[in-house]
Amino acid sequence: MAGDTSEKRAWNAERVRELRRRLGVTQNQLAHRLGVRQQTVSEWETGLYSPRGASVTLLRMVSEEAGPEYRTAPQTEVEKGDDG
Repeated sequence: MAGDTSEKRAWNAERVRELRRRLGVTQNQLAHRLGVRQQTVSEWETGLYSPRGASVTLLRMVSEEAGPEYRTAPQTEVEKGDDG
């Protein structure tokens, strides 16, 4: 169960927005793929709500289209700045 919890945490506003952009789709198109409303995707991307339950599983499945490198958790701003 611990892996399930960390996967839920990984889907924050930034990651949802980045997934959608990498896939080259609109909020409405992503919502249709996931079976949710466009407003729901917007709320995830603004951080008002976070994906949970079946939406997390569906996001993980859709993220496979973005490539294996995307399925790992994104770096934080601090980690990105540690390169030198």
